[in-house]
Amino acid sequence: QVQLVESGGGLVQAGGSLRLSCAASGLTFSRYLMGWFRQTPGKEREFVATINWSGSMTDYRDSVKGRFTISRDNAKNTVYLQVNSLKLDDTAVYYCAARLGVGGRRNIKEYDYWGQGTQVTVSS
Repeated sequence: QVQLVESGGGLVQAGGSLRLSCAASGLTFSRYLMGWFRQTPGKEREFVATINWSGSMTDYRDSVKGRFTISRDNAKNTVYLQVNSLKLDDTAVYYCAARLGVGGRRNIKEYDYWGQGTQVTVSS
């Protein structure tokens, strides 16, 4: 019933930009904290960014601060991740996730629902 569908990934050159989208259905979207995570082969999934229910509070891992921007449109049940100034190390599958609650927003285990992921590949 609950579905999160990511889109917007692709192959870009270093320094380029993409806008990732995650469309949610089957839940009361405005009640959920939303997060973006990423994963590369051989590594554990890692926190990228989160945004609270209203969009008034955001959080980013240090390596993406100033380059990535998370936002949400509750009227469209969609969360976005604008990724700018992409680096080779940003190459990963990017996942969106949803959770209720206020604490542990960086903790992957606290999220209730996950999308299928969208591939971002950065080339030199």
